[in-house]
Amino acid sequence: MPIIQTPHLSMPKLGLGTWPMKGEECARAVASALEIGYRHIDTAEMYDNEEAVGQGIRDGGVPREQVFVTTKVWWENLAAPDHALEQSLKRLALDYVDLFLIHWPNPAVPLAPTLAMMAVLKERGLCRAIGVANFTPRLLREAIATGAPIAANQVEYHVMLGQDPLLSICRENNLALTAYSPLGKGGLTDDPALARIAAKHGVTGPQVALAWLVGQEGVSAIPKSSRPENQRANLAALSLTLDDEDRAAIAALPKDRRFVNPAFAPDWGS
Repeated sequence: MPIIQTPHLSMPKLGLGTWPMKGEECARAVASALEIGYRHIDTAEMYDNEEAVGQGIRDGGVPREQVFVTTKVWWENLAAPDHALEQSLKRLALDYVDLFLIHWPNPAVPLAPTLAMMAVLKERGLCRAIGVANFTPRLLREAIATGAPIAANQVEYHVMLGQDPLLSICRENNLALTAYSPLGKGGLTDDPALARIAAKHGVTGPQVALAWLVGQEGVSAIPKSSRPENQRANLAALSLTLDDEDRAAIAALPKDRRFVNPAFAPDWGS
């Protein structure tokens, strides 16, 4: 499993996204992924599945120190990230998580105190690293400017949604960028350009889309999949190498197709 290594974290390039799985389906998916070879599991308090994720980690039989676990504090709870993380750890039945993120920015809650408290949680060993999610370039620069040890930004990113400004900031500051909805919630799988590349390599369109992401410096991807066969297919994308012609075809695709845009989202152009 390729690893992103920065001063703040060591994170597997491919992980399992768990939204919106719950209950037994989620626990089975997590256990299956770990048995297959995944070592990176993503959850959040808002997903209402942390108990199931914790059960899946136990059922997967992989030593805790070999599993990279991310959870997130919901944007309405940013005034008390310490309480949020303590509750998440109880639900997960874990002593710590590897990465603790602000799930969405909240303009009503000052950023610096939230990140300062998260840094304290890191010092206390309740999380190994801290970061943000759904932060625009402006907001990410603000977060970095607080001096907090920001390790990552998790955002929607795929072959039809560009994130070049964020990637530049992340690389300048040794941050990882984690791509959620890396397959566009399934909306990219039938694209003709991806299909042509896939046919050339004898793979599938989703594998091409994932290979394009994880082949980039500092980028990880967390596709959601409950079925072992799809988990294996996603894992196999790590061994696919795209050539210059492939990358040029992907670069020519539209880069403005966003699938996740709730009412509380920030101004993406900022």
